[in-house]
Amino acid sequence: MNRLTRDQMAARVAQDIPDGAYVNLGIGLPTAVANHLPAEKEIILQSENGVIGMGPAPAKSEEDEDLINAGKQPVTLKPGGAFFHHADSFAMMRGGHLDFCVLGAFQVSKTGDLANWHTGAPDAIPAVGGAMDLASGAKQVFVMMEHQTKQGESKIVEQCTYPLTGVGCVTRIYTDLAVIDVTSDGLRVIDMVEGLSFDELQRLSGVALLNGVNQ
Repeated sequence: MNRLTRDQMAARVAQDIPDGAYVNLGIGLPTAVANHLPAEKEIILQSENGVIGMGPAPAKSEEDEDLINAGKQPVTLKPGGAFFHHADSFAMMRGGHLDFCVLGAFQVSKTGDLANWHTGAPDAIPAVGGAMDLASGAKQVFVMMEHQTKQGESKIVEQCTYPLTGVGCVTRIYTDLAVIDVTSDGLRVIDMVEGLSFDELQRLSGVALLNGVNQ
C-alpha cells in the first residue's frame, strides 16, 4: 500500500471538480488543488480575501507580493479575474454562490460534521477564517486530509470531539488512502489507493464504512 502524497491528493480532488464550477480552496493543503486543475476546464477559483479568477501558483521569481490568496500564498490571475472588498467576498460565500469548497480538517464525523478550526488544546491557536461561512454556504463541501493523525488515530470519527465548524455539511472526504462519500446510509468508499483492501481501510478507520468501490 502506498499512501498518496499531498500533491497526489490535490490531483485526485481536482479530477472531480467539473467544468464551469465556482470553487473556494481552503487555507493549507487544499490550495494545492489549483495546480492540478486541467487547462481545458473553465473552473473559477475564489478566495475570501477578495479575489476571483485565480490561476495556479506562479513560477519561482515571478511572484507578485500584492497578489495572494487567503493563506498569504502567491497566486496568478487568469484573464477576467477581479479584486473586491472582502465583505463582498463573504457575501458570495454566505449567499450560496459557490458550487464547491475544499477544506482541510482535524476530524469529520460519520454524519458529515466538520471540525477544522481548533483542537481545543489550551496552547492551540484558533484559526476559523472563513471556514464556517464556506461550510454553510457552499453547495458541496469536499474535505481533504490525511486519513490518520501522527499518532495513528483515525480522523474520521463517530462524533467530533473538537469544536465544530459545521454540522452535516461535508459531501465527500479525500484522504491519502481513500475517497469517501457522506450519504444518508453512511460513509461509502468510492475509491482506494492501489494495494489497499477494503478490510484494511476499515481497520484504519474510526467508523463503519460501506464498500462502494467498483459497484
